[in-house]
Amino acid sequence: MQQTPASGPPGPADHDVAILGAGIAGSILAAILSRHGVKTVLIDAGTHPRFAVGESTIPYTSVMLRILAARYEVPEIAHLSHFSTMRSKVSSNSGQKRNFGFVYHREDRAQDPREINQFVIPVALSTESHMFRQDVDAYMFNVALRYGTTPRLNTRVTDVDVDGSGVTLGVADGPAIRARYLVDAGGHNSPLARTFGLRDEVPQQRTHSRTLFTHMIGVRPYDDCPAGLKHDNPSPWHQGTLHHVFDGGWVWVIPFDNHRGATNRLCSVGLTLDPRKHPKTDLAPEQEFAQFLERFPAIAPQFRDARAARPWVSTGRLQYSSGKVVGDRWCLTSHAAGFVDALYSRGLTNTTDVVNSLAWRLIDAVKDDDFSAERFAHVETLQQGLVRAHDDVVSSSFTSFRDYGMWNATFRMWALGTVLGTLNAQDALVRFQRSGDHLIWRELEAQPHPGALFPASVGFNKVTEAAWAACRDVEAGLMTPDRATGELFDLLQDDSYAPPPFGLHDPDNRFYNPSPPRMLRTMRWARHGSAAPDTGPIVAGALGGFLRSRLHRNG
Repeated sequence: MQQTPASGPPGPADHDVAILGAGIAGSILAAILSRHGVKTVLIDAGTHPRFAVGESTIPYTSVMLRILAARYEVPEIAHLSHFSTMRSKVSSNSGQKRNFGFVYHREDRAQDPREINQFVIPVALSTESHMFRQDVDAYMFNVALRYGTTPRLNTRVTDVDVDGSGVTLGVADGPAIRARYLVDAGGHNSPLARTFGLRDEVPQQRTHSRTLFTHMIGVRPYDDCPAGLKHDNPSPWHQGTLHHVFDGGWVWVIPFDNHRGATNRLCSVGLTLDPRKHPKTDLAPEQEFAQFLERFPAIAPQFRDARAARPWVSTGRLQYSSGKVVGDRWCLTSHAAGFVDALYSRGLTNTTDVVNSLAWRLIDAVKDDDFSAERFAHVETLQQGLVRAHDDVVSSSFTSFRDYGMWNATFRMWALGTVLGTLNAQDALVRFQRSGDHLIWRELEAQPHPGALFPASVGFNKVTEAAWAACRDVEAGLMTPDRATGELFDLLQDDSYAPPPFGLHDPDNRFYNPSPPRMLRTMRWARHGSAAPDTGPIVAGALGGFLRSRLHRNG
């Protein structure tokens, strides 16, 4: 990369913003910018359709997609936010997601049917999706084109020059591309990170994991497997994202064929391992997966008749971080900036958070002709906060995988944080839909803990920090898992932040199932009970909005 002096720019820009990476992040951002008159070029070395992971949505993701659609007036983005519109508007190849399921295993042992956990997504509010990414990414790419984005697929960037008036991109075939600002949404292989030397030599994350993954056919619903038949979970495993967890790792099972009228028989399958406990060998990934199944007899029946529909992919350590993600006239977004692990499906969520923060700044920067790093300082803070917060919960979870009691507690801390964070975003959306006041989004950004599970509350973040500190002490050998389990459940007794109707404080309550009566009791807790002042109004506002919209639909 070269820096051209500000006094000698190479010429006027053909585009306001150039985006590297035509996946879901780059395409959503391009659609928003083009919708608001920003001349945008979307560049990618590949083409569509193509395979991508990051297939499972969570309620927070869907709320953020609806926020992007409403705030930036791009209604097509909202089609990704609910399974019904995903099927009717985007792709019938996607699956449904009605729960997060977790089944705990011990090597060479039968599965204990009491050692299961499930987070049920209330059908009254939303049904999440298992995105068939090759279809979803192509859909959003075409949406961006319809709003006026210039496409440059099969275009490999070979050089990046930044000067005082813009950015020049050299490409392998064809003339150089000139833009006033550059967004790198290219993921791990970020050209900007590589040419600027932005990657930390040693990743900042405490999480250590590697993964092997593919799409398979013939994966059996776990509800029909011998271990699954003994379970009393309220929602079928096959109707959600299933996680098999064990000391040192976890397996994901994401079916696309789990609903009536399914047109896609594939299932996304991945095995994620801590390389400190399970070092990578020279085995082919399909052989490593087969050997893994031999050690876990309660998982193996699910894959008895399964076979890969595409080549397996096996990675080294997944974690990477960047010391800097924003500069004058450039920015790294989401997975170009850093990555932790696929656990808890935060990848798409982090993407929507960053796009929401970046888009309005770019729209204003184009109008003002001001692309200084200072203008985008919050994007830096947010992205680093997202990586740090996700690393806290994932590294704590990997530590807790060694003991079911500790995992049972850690799962609840994540569940509480993700529910409160979702309600925080939903409350802002409800208020915006009623008032149309864009200052609401500035207030959301000004919350005290950018990137945290629940950024609005100082008190709740003290609770989670105490929880993650206990997990770090276990990892360091300074605390036993039993003691950490006790400390985590003590924290969950704090009814300032943990609504008693959730039942998260009870170790024997293994299922978080927010039925309508529980939601009404939670409303009372938020309005008239012990809820903290920085939490109660948010929960009440979000649940009230859900209730009003439900009554409106039924009316």
